Amino acid sequence: MVVMTAPMTMPSPMRANAPPLLVLSALVAVYLIWGSTYLAIRFALEGYPPLFFPGVRFVFAGGVLLIILRLRGHAGPTRRQWINSLAMGVLLLNIGNGGVVLAERSVGSALAATAVATVPLWATLFAGIWGAWPQRLQWIGLLLGFAGIVTLNFGGDFAANPISAGLLLFSAASWAFGSVWSRRLDLPKGLMSSAAQMLMAGLVFLIGSRISGEHWHLLAAPRAMAGLLYLTLMGSLLAFSAYIFLIQNVSAALATSYAYANPVVAVLLGVTLGHESFVRSELLAIALVLIGVVLIVLYNQKPDANTAAENRS
Repeated sequence: MVVMTAPMTMPSPMRANAPPLLVLSALVAVYLIWGSTYLAIRFALEGYPPLFFPGVRFVFAGGVLLIILRLRGHAGPTRRQWINSLAMGVLLLNIGNGGVVLAERSVGSALAATAVATVPLWATLFAGIWGAWPQRLQWIGLLLGFAGIVTLNFGGDFAANPISAGLLLFSAASWAFGSVWSRRLDLPKGLMSSAAQMLMAGLVFLIGSRISGEHWHLLAAPRAMAGLLYLTLMGSLLAFSAYIFLIQNVSAALATSYAYANPVVAVLLGVTLGHESFVRSELLAIALVLIGVVLIVLYNQKPDANTAAENRS
């Protein structure tokens, strides 16, 4: 999963200066790669403590990206931008992603992805803090989505692990709030924002890992090591950077549309590679959540008169 999403009222699906091919490539990256990271997290948990490996993942990815950008002449973040990056890193990565890691110790990867698919639902509600309350179709989408959440909590893994279920929903809400709030903060531009947020969140993870007494080690079972490597290179360096590009160049609705693609990918991988199974209520819940999210995303992609006037000026 993991930084800044525009307010959910931003209606234009793409800004004029965003190359369509680059937007499409970024969407494919967050759709497919982030959909597969849930299973990779499950594999990594087989050999690493739950706070240590995200710390390694984000410190390495953020540090490498920061060094590359500085060598290419990009300006480093200001003091205020580092502070804001820390706040975003905590909301999106430490709570948003860290909650998923902790929950996946007892909940299947596909169901975790379904819970995280509620991010656009939460973001639509949080947008109301700044006066952008949902419209009629959005309310229908919200009701369907949250009906899916209720159904999910009564079936299978979620019913057996209510604490993990609550943690996943809190993680999704934290990610959504940080995404909506981020557009109002002074943050670095482009990939520097991704680097700063990953680096700060990674340090917080490692501090928490040390305080909790986790055993630090990089050598583990091959599948766990492969999971950590995949999360670092593909999930963080590639997909997270693609998400930063999207939220800075397209509408929030389009940027967060990964939320209804990821569960589909996660379900397919969970069943085929993770040997996960589902009860009927869980499949119904997945369908309700996805329908609700689709309604919200499709509604938000419709340009309004004000946006059309801005595009003509």
